[in-house]
Amino acid sequence: MNEINNKVRWSWIYAMIVFAVLTACSVSYKFNGASIDYTKTKTIQIKDFPIRSAYVWGPMSSIFNNQLKDLYGSQTRLIQVRRDGDLRIEGEITQYQQRNKSVAADGYSSQTELSMTVNVRFINTKNHEEDFERSFTATETYTSTQSLNSVQEELVTQMSKNLCEQIFNATVANW
Repeated sequence: MNEINNKVRWSWIYAMIVFAVLTACSVSYKFNGASIDYTKTKTIQIKDFPIRSAYVWGPMSSIFNNQLKDLYGSQTRLIQVRRDGDLRIEGEITQYQQRNKSVAADGYSSQTELSMTVNVRFINTKNHEEDFERSFTATETYTSTQSLNSVQEELVTQMSKNLCEQIFNATVANW
C-alpha cells in the first residue's frame, strides 16, 4: 500500500511540475502573419489601382482594390486613411492577359491561362529601408471548352486574392 501511495504522490508531483512549466511559459502566435509595431505605425493609405493594361475587364479594378483594402482592414489594426499614412501602397494593374497553356492531341488548346500583374509602390514612412517598387503576378487556368465570360469573375477574384496576399506578405509580414 505504501508503495502505491509513493507512486501516486510522485505522479502528482510530476503532474504539478509539468503544469507549472506549461503555465509559466507563454507562446504567442499571430495567425495573420503581420509583424507591425503598432506603437510607431498606426495608419495605412491604400490608393486605388487603376488599370493600365491593354486588355481590360471593367470590374477587375474594383474587385482587386476592395480585396486589398479588406485584407489590411481584417488582418491588421491599422487605420485606413486617404493621405499621409504611415504606410503607403499605390500602383496600377499593368497586365491582364490570357494564353494557351496546353494543347490536346487534336492540336487545339485544352487549357487557357489567365494572368494578372500589378505594379506596387510601397512606402514605410517610419522605416524607408522597407520601401520598394515591385511587380506581382497571379495566374489561374481554365479549360478551353469554357468561355472566358463564364469564368472570368471567379478567376479574377481568385487572382486578386492571391495578389493581395503577396502584397500583404511583402509589406507587413516581413517574410
